[in-house]
Amino acid sequence: QVQLVESGGGLVQAGGSLRLSCAASGRTFSSYVVGWFRQAPGKERVTVAAITWSGRSTYYLDSVKGRFTISRDNAKNTVYLQMNSVKPEDTAVYYCAVSSRLAAIPIPSTFGSWGQGIQVTVSS
Repeated sequence: QVQLVESGGGLVQAGGSLRLSCAASGRTFSSYVVGWFRQAPGKERVTVAAITWSGRSTYYLDSVKGRFTISRDNAKNTVYLQMNSVKPEDTAVYYCAVSSRLAAIPIPSTFGSWGQGIQVTVSS
């Protein structure tokens, strides 16, 4: 089983940038799809971005397209989420998790081995 740890969160001003990292330990996750998710208070967890093991296929939530970029370095067992031009509505706890396949619209319930989550707060 793979264990995931998120890092890189914090407080950022609107329009700024932040890079989240999802580091894996235990079983290698190079064969997995890795996803980033977020959950704001009182709202459901949603899939923000996901990437296949090769990096050739990705998914983005419409509201982050053109602003966020997901990438992975399998040699470092790490997946990144580069967040640019952040907005207050990006404020949430962000999680990473893995899945065996990438659906056209990946949903959180198809992912497992969740990290503990990390807070991202965007001030206006």
